[in-house]
Amino acid sequence: MTQHALAIDLDGTLLVGEDLSTANRDAVRAASDAGYKVIIATARWRQLAERIGAEIGLRDQPVIACSGAQVYSTADQRDIFDSRLPEDFVTKFYEVCNNHRCIASATVDNHTVLCMQPKPAPEFLSEEMQWIETFGDSLGALPRIATLQGTDAIGVIKEIHEAGFADRVNIFDSIGPSGRLVITITARDAHKGTALDKACNYLGIETSDVVAFGDADNDIEMFKRAGRSVAMGQADETVKAAATDVTTSHEEDGVARFIRSELL
Repeated sequence: MTQHALAIDLDGTLLVGEDLSTANRDAVRAASDAGYKVIIATARWRQLAERIGAEIGLRDQPVIACSGAQVYSTADQRDIFDSRLPEDFVTKFYEVCNNHRCIASATVDNHTVLCMQPKPAPEFLSEEMQWIETFGDSLGALPRIATLQGTDAIGVIKEIHEAGFADRVNIFDSIGPSGRLVITITARDAHKGTALDKACNYLGIETSDVVAFGDADNDIEMFKRAGRSVAMGQADETVKAAATDVTTSHEEDGVARFIRSELL
């Protein structure tokens, strides 16, 4: 089977912290130059994916953002897919965040709100990120994705999820740029598998044409759709078992190593 596209996660896969290594940048660029379509598939917002794509030199490729809740066409500057969390769950999520010490975010339309104490230094906030003291009704729309860091708050949210929202809401464990546990929360129909279907349909290719790279639970549905899947060396055994291949860790340029040795 011949693959014609790459779907690559960011945190813990293509990036180390916030940094794109020269080896990974050059390998993905070489794959693009060789004719591979490249889809960035991240739990974070699309603007970050677009910036990383520009740093690599990608043009006019769809972006999977918000852990699959958004598929965005950079060529047309429009959403191909846009899923939002249910309102009743969002209300409970905001209440938990406002009453527990935690770091929480909600990505709404073209911006992400960050709720944490104390207020972070300005350099911590990116162009599309806004700090708020507490969540309220002023966000203007339901979020595509929410994230949460903090042991107590995560425990409460998982209890709420199991008690009444497991059929409508996804919760995935992942490791954030800081190396700490972060849960990502999307609507039930929003995950990287569905998003890969939408992106491939837009590109006019089959999901079996894709080599998918990832390191976390929210990459497994993408692995199931892809013709070939590559888990990072530091991923847990569940993620590795779901992949067809395992490469070295993200700190060892595992994406670049696999592309150079297996695809080019």
